[in-house]
Amino acid sequence: MNKIKKDDLVMVITGKNKGKSGQVLSVDTKKHKILVKGVNMVKKHQKAGKTKGVTESSIIEMENWLDISNVMLYVDGKATRVGFKKDGDKKVRVAKKTGKIIK
Repeated sequence: MNKIKKDDLVMVITGKNKGKSGQVLSVDTKKHKILVKGVNMVKKHQKAGKTKGVTESSIIEMENWLDISNVMLYVDGKATRVGFKKDGDKKVRVAKKTGKIIK
């Protein structure tokens, strides 16, 4: 079970984007990378082509992958570590600072 999942709210704790927060768009568990909305933006040169459906060449701005160790889960306005707890017969994620169960 992963500590950070798609649609979680996270905060960047290291690097050039430190202090920024956003929603997780995608998680790559094999490479330990995540995409966060509005964080780690890069510019990409998009070439025009019939196969891509792009009629003009342009420069687009998009999110780039971050290492999963550079972010923390953001719960109730605080960055927190994630723990696990048994809730009946289910294993659930728990915020370490508040003790709150994370959906």
